[in-house]
Amino acid sequence: MVIQTSFASRIAALHASLGIAASYQQISGLPLQQEPDELADAGLDMFGREQRLTPAALVAWQRMQKAAAADGVTLLLVSAYRSVDYQAELIRKKVAGGRTLEDVMRFNAAPGFSEHHTGRAIDIACPDAPPLEESFEKTVAFAWLTSNAVRFGFVMSYPREHPHAIAYEPWHWCYRIDQ
Repeated sequence: MVIQTSFASRIAALHASLGIAASYQQISGLPLQQEPDELADAGLDMFGREQRLTPAALVAWQRMQKAAAADGVTLLLVSAYRSVDYQAELIRKKVAGGRTLEDVMRFNAAPGFSEHHTGRAIDIACPDAPPLEESFEKTVAFAWLTSNAVRFGFVMSYPREHPHAIAYEPWHWCYRIDQ
C-alpha cells in the first residue's frame, strides 16, 4: 500500500501537537498505517460500544469466533477500528489523566501507526481474564488463538521479544490476508 504524502504530513503535524518525536517511526520500527476506504459494522464490543472492521476482516473474525465457540471457547471483542483522530484523543486523555507520554506510548502506538487504523486489528478478551492484561496469555482462549488464529488469517502482532516499541500484547491480533 502506498501512503499518501498528505496523510504523512497530517500525521507529522499531529505528532508535533502531541509532543511525539519526529523520529517515532525510526525508533518504534512501526509502519505508517493508512485508514481503510470501507468499514463494516462489527456489532457491539464487550463494553457495548459499536465496532467496525474491514469487510474481509469482519468475515474472518466472525468465522474465527464461531469456530472457537464450537470448541467451547468464548472470544470477546474489546476493540477494533480506531481512527487516527480517535487514537490522538486517547493519548491526550491518558496524558491529561496524569500518565507520562513515554508511558502511554509503551502501550499505544502513535496516531498513524496503530494497526487499529487499518480496520483489520482486534483486541480480544475472554470471560475468565480481565481485558487488555497479560494474564490473557494463561487462558484457554489464548491457547486456542495461538493454535488456530492463523487458519483465519489472524496473527498476534506484538508477541514477546518483538522488535517494536510497544509492550507485549497477547490480546492484539491482526488480520493479514487482505493487505
